[in-house]
Amino acid sequence: MDRTEAQLKRRLNEDQELNYPDFEQMWGRMEQAGYTSSKGSSRAGTNSPVRHRNWRKITVAASFSVVLMAVPVYAAVQVDWGNLLNHRSGVQAALAQNLGQPLGQTITKDGVTLTLHTALSDENRTVILYSLDVGGDKGNGMWNVNGMSLKDAKGNGDDNEYYYQQWDEKNKRYNGYFETNWSPGQETVKVSLSATGIQSYSQQEVDLKLDTDSPERQSFPVNRDGLESFSVQSFKEGNEQLMLSTAAVFNNQEAKSLAYPQIIAYRDGEPVKNSQAGAMGKPGDNGEYTSLQYYKPGDVPKADTTYKLSYTKLERNIDGPWTFDFELSKQKMAGATMKTALDLPLEAEDASNRIEQMVVTPTQIRVSIRTKAKFAELPYVNYTLEVGGQKLEGGLWYSTSEDKDLRTLRFERPVNLEITKTTPMTLVGNYKVTRHEDDKKPLELNNISSEKQTLIRQTGGYPVQWTYYMQGADLYVEMKSDDPHFGGVNQTHIGTGKDRILGKIVTVGFRGDGNNRSIDVYKDFKGTEASIYMFFYSTNEPDKETRVKLQGQ
Repeated sequence: MDRTEAQLKRRLNEDQELNYPDFEQMWGRMEQAGYTSSKGSSRAGTNSPVRHRNWRKITVAASFSVVLMAVPVYAAVQVDWGNLLNHRSGVQAALAQNLGQPLGQTITKDGVTLTLHTALSDENRTVILYSLDVGGDKGNGMWNVNGMSLKDAKGNGDDNEYYYQQWDEKNKRYNGYFETNWSPGQETVKVSLSATGIQSYSQQEVDLKLDTDSPERQSFPVNRDGLESFSVQSFKEGNEQLMLSTAAVFNNQEAKSLAYPQIIAYRDGEPVKNSQAGAMGKPGDNGEYTSLQYYKPGDVPKADTTYKLSYTKLERNIDGPWTFDFELSKQKMAGATMKTALDLPLEAEDASNRIEQMVVTPTQIRVSIRTKAKFAELPYVNYTLEVGGQKLEGGLWYSTSEDKDLRTLRFERPVNLEITKTTPMTLVGNYKVTRHEDDKKPLELNNISSEKQTLIRQTGGYPVQWTYYMQGADLYVEMKSDDPHFGGVNQTHIGTGKDRILGKIVTVGFRGDGNNRSIDVYKDFKGTEASIYMFFYSTNEPDKETRVKLQGQ
């Protein structure tokens, strides 16, 4: 897989105000405008899609006994999907049982053919497998289906849709995967799957004479392909971390929507991996496309490292709509689905989070949790499901169309896993993160100047370092603790009430990722004194665990 195909797309909504949810698998320190859930399409070649995303007593049992068993023998009519379904064992299990609905619909435009092969729909989701034939070898670029969406005749669907493609070298085509949280409310329903267009891209690079030792923002003119300029500001934390804050200015809106500019570091001619996940696409103060990238300083020694701006360029566009009309059926799946109503606390004496339902289908196990917590945030970062001696890794899913207080954990069904209503099933949560809003005392910053000054203050029982300094016309405030049990400060503000000034978040991190360093900036700060407040801070308990028996002995 080349670098172009491995790129990850992530878009974040523009800042609105102070503290917003830091959902698991989403950027914990990016302010979110409510419950964000943008449609996702990953560049061709991404194997594991991004999840949208930073989370005893059975009152009603299933009314019938059903065995869900996946037999690892594919019917002859099945398509060879290569590695496309490596992270979708539940889909593999359903295909193995011949539960897929054949579609066999094809549209060809300008020598490019999009084909729908198979649909799978159950109580948890709808999946459609497709292929894209671009007329032979893909060349040095990549192709992508754009704006894919599934709706019924009344326009019902779900905004939480995503899809990705993977190049199939053997068959000289792209294999594609589409998934939506939406599924029919009845056994069969007429639907339309449409795409706004199909596009081909190339990856472009521009040399950057970047000095990562300089704390000043460095600007580089580009003036091509709709990209006007690119700027970089370096933040170093000793030998532990190098953070690059970038901003791209575009003079073409279409180019801005598809370029995904980022820095590539090359050491001795080979690309260097980022040390941790970053963030891409957060709008800047003046509409810039901003990003954060991280490297370990030891991986990018100055003498051996060069930097390049990498961005995507549109080469060809085949407009749509590409629309397929068909009747979607979940009849095969319905006979092998178990629903169990539950009323169990996620933790002992936990009144805020209660497990309310479990749905088992041939492709997936879904556990729904109703929460009364602020921001509807579950207390644990990682969740697994122990089923009949097997341990399934799960993830938290969001949907803009469902109950905002309901959180869903989803676990892929492995092949060869038999489940009945008596199979032992235990939900396990670990790595607890707790949000605290009890520290409302201001920290006084005195004699503010270009010289870095550090104060140590106890917060939640942990020593937290606050470092502040002027850089040009801007005041920077850095916060961190050497104790990993301190999770970090989400955001600061100067003053209170309607006249308060919000700190602009510079850094971003995952909830529970162990990195508690954060930086806020106050643009065009005037004065030499400031009273600074925090909205909230979090604490980590990496070894904390909860176990809830869902069914069985």
